[in-house]
Amino acid sequence: MSPPLWCRRHPVRAAALAMIAVLTAAACGSGADHGDDGPGPGDDGGATGDGGTTADDGPGIPPDRVITVDGRRVLVDGAPVELRGVCWNPIARGHFQPADFTGFAAQDIALMKAAGIDAVRTYDVIPDRAVLDQLADAGIYVLMTVYAYGGDAESVAADRVAAVMDHPAILMWLVGNEWNYNGLYTGVPFADARDRLQRIAAAIHALDPSRPVATVYGELPAADTIAAMPDIDVWGLNVYRGITFGDLFDRWAERSGAPMFLSEYGADAWDARDGGAENDAAQAEATRALTTELLATSTARHADGVTLGGTIFEWADEWWKDAAGSPDVHDVGGVAPGGGPYPDQTFNEEWWGVVDIDRAPRPAYGELQALYAP
Repeated sequence: MSPPLWCRRHPVRAAALAMIAVLTAAACGSGADHGDDGPGPGDDGGATGDGGTTADDGPGIPPDRVITVDGRRVLVDGAPVELRGVCWNPIARGHFQPADFTGFAAQDIALMKAAGIDAVRTYDVIPDRAVLDQLADAGIYVLMTVYAYGGDAESVAADRVAAVMDHPAILMWLVGNEWNYNGLYTGVPFADARDRLQRIAAAIHALDPSRPVATVYGELPAADTIAAMPDIDVWGLNVYRGITFGDLFDRWAERSGAPMFLSEYGADAWDARDGGAENDAAQAEATRALTTELLATSTARHADGVTLGGTIFEWADEWWKDAAGSPDVHDVGGVAPGGGPYPDQTFNEEWWGVVDIDRAPRPAYGELQALYAP
């Protein structure tokens, strides 16, 4: 029997599926059956220069660890954190939101750990404590979003925190996602969204003083915005400027002394130029260049560092995101705000994964692995 068309078009990625099965089996004994639709609902890149915590430091996350903020750094038991992270929103082909953390956890976490990834940023709460256990066992921290949609009451953030705040996998709480662009997805005016998130952050601090609270902003916030949100301990920036961050780090250093990380960065794997084609090499090139810039400004590596690291966008393709297409089809298109990715300056929303929807690694995965787990 001849191989399927997909395998003939992508022989390297098809071969990588065998590696996935081995990694998943090693992590949990055997992979879950998801049926016929695929998975269901300047130092080197090694150890950090001054003892920063990574996924390779010991067997997992200790239950009694202490998290503190020290200047531009976030410390765990006194050691600076370096975020070698990914944005994680696992959704199977043919499906829409919400993310299926439970269905994808074993497979995804095994691949993440093999690449040296030590953090995941979510866009919603992970309600399954077994998933949090698996992440903690793998040494992977969670930057968990507890409020992003303006249609929710402010009080739901505290409820979501209270439900899982005893779990050691959670490094920090996140409120808002590039809310300066989307008005909390409901068109809330900028000042109202800013003030609401500040109130929510204060309420989270009152409930859980043991962790920092972060907000995720599109590009650089103004100094007066930062000053108006004193309960935000850490700033996440979603930044797409092609193949370099340019003057981002210098401008942040001038503007604030708070910890900062790149909450989204990277490039998609579809090149819209010349009629359009998959361009894994360009995605890998951008991944290498941008992540290398992040490591060169790491607060865990350098006394004059500016960033905690980053969570690259994103872990796996999501086929539901082009509103003009079908969740069963890998469409080209979609719309996103803020700058533009390398090389075509065009957001192709269903092609951002460093692994594809079947969890076959793209070359961008290999670039992360070379930097994070050489």
